[in-house]
Amino acid sequence: MPVIHIYSPPKEPNFKDLEHHGHDILSDWFDQQLARSVRFYFAVFDQRFHFLVESKLGSGFSHPESLAGTYQAELWKYDVAEFFLLDPLTGHYLEFNLSPNGAWWTCGFSDVLVPMGGQPAPVPHVETTSQELNDSWRAQASFPLDCLSQCYHFGSSSRLNTTFILNSPSQIFLTANPPKGNQPNFHQRELMNEVKFISLA
Repeated sequence: MPVIHIYSPPKEPNFKDLEHHGHDILSDWFDQQLARSVRFYFAVFDQRFHFLVESKLGSGFSHPESLAGTYQAELWKYDVAEFFLLDPLTGHYLEFNLSPNGAWWTCGFSDVLVPMGGQPAPVPHVETTSQELNDSWRAQASFPLDCLSQCYHFGSSSRLNTTFILNSPSQIFLTANPPKGNQPNFHQRELMNEVKFISLA
C-alpha cells in the first residue's frame, strides 16, 4: 500500500501545492483507468489540518441542498471527496466529506459504520474554498489540528485514506489505497494506511 504524505509547507497551502505535491489516483475501485486526473494533498500549517482535492473528470455534482462552506449531511449521495483517519490507540476513526462547492460533513466512528456517542457532530471551525469549472473542480478544507490530536491521537502512528465518489448519478468509487472486496466499502480499517510527515521548508 502507498504511504500517505502529510506535508509541512512554509506558507498556507493552496492549489499550487496540490499541483506540485498532490497524490494522483489513477483508477477506480474496479481497476478501470481514469480518463483524467484526480488528486489530493494533506498538510499541517499554522496549527490547522488542510485537505485539498482536485478532479478533472467533470464539473462535479454537489448535494442540491448544500451551500458553500456549510455543514451538510449525505454529501456521499452526490460527488464528494473524503478522508478517513484512524486513531492508532483506540481504533476509532473520523470520516470527513468535502463537496465540489465547498460544503462539508464529518462523523466519528467507534467501529465500522458505528457512530460514536453524540455523532455525527461537526468538527469545529472548518473553513473551505472551492473552484468549479466546466470540466473540473477543486476544493480545500481546513480545521484546528488540536481537534485531531485530542480526539484521534493524531501523529506519526495515525493511518489515513482518501476516497472519492464522482460522476453522479452514475457514480464511480475511488480509493488512494488499493481496494479490498468486490463492492466499494470505504469503511474498512485495512484501507487506512501509514502516514509520513514531510517538511517543505
